[in-house]
Amino acid sequence: MATKATSTKSRHKTAGSRRRLSSKGKKKMQSHTMSAWLRNFWAVCIILVFASGFYYFFIRPYAYRWKPCHGRKGYGVCMPCDYEVHGLDISHYQGRIDWEKLSRNKEAEYPIHFIFLKATEGGDHGDDTFTQNFGQARKHGFIRGAYHYFIPKTDARKQADFFIRTVQLTKGDLPPVLDVETIGKKSPQELKGAVKIWLDRVESHYGVKPILYTSYKFKERYLSDSIFNTYPYWIAHYYVDSVRYEGKWQFWQHTDVGTVPGIEEEVDLNVFNGTLGQLQALTLQE
Repeated sequence: MATKATSTKSRHKTAGSRRRLSSKGKKKMQSHTMSAWLRNFWAVCIILVFASGFYYFFIRPYAYRWKPCHGRKGYGVCMPCDYEVHGLDISHYQGRIDWEKLSRNKEAEYPIHFIFLKATEGGDHGDDTFTQNFGQARKHGFIRGAYHYFIPKTDARKQADFFIRTVQLTKGDLPPVLDVETIGKKSPQELKGAVKIWLDRVESHYGVKPILYTSYKFKERYLSDSIFNTYPYWIAHYYVDSVRYEGKWQFWQHTDVGTVPGIEEEVDLNVFNGTLGQLQALTLQE
């Protein structure tokens, strides 16, 4: 009887062990399956993130260049149709400029009539090439303008005063330009307030409404207040055949990859939404 009981207990013990092992095995398999699923999920997510980044930074900016040009090409890009007044904007990024060669583009198929030059950034950073290039632009017969790159975290009054100290505009120059591209850590309402402070201060000094430069999407999202529609608008809108903005605009920066004789680096190309006479009428008159 003792032997049978021992044998029975042994069988029960073995069966119980098998059940436990079987249960552990199932859990282990489930855990392994779950781990594999998570690994695959995160792998797909990482691939999608990198693919999106690659497209946005490397494919999208150049895809427009590969599209058939239904108009006419100039300066290495497909030029917008129906605009007679063309221009550039430059900074130290364009390097040393051969002004004699650049001035010959006034007689090109798409004659360059105006040039905006970066003067200042934030509250104390001036563009190293501004003074020389600003003088050369006037000397070589271009209609010139100066712009300030806005830094949201820096006091708007300080930025306006720095621009005023740096830039002396005279008769025939385009109105001062405020370039707003980032919101920083400000709320949209705070950004609007700071931008308005700069615009008001600069307008009071020069006696003319400044030009507001920003991208189509940025303006729609952060500066859509009707008060900003009273300023001449310079829209940055790339990789499109025409401006999609429905409001009034004066300048369109249509590409950042132009190649212009006299400038070694790629340069932004712009058009004015009007005639040469209308552009001249926009300049300072006294």
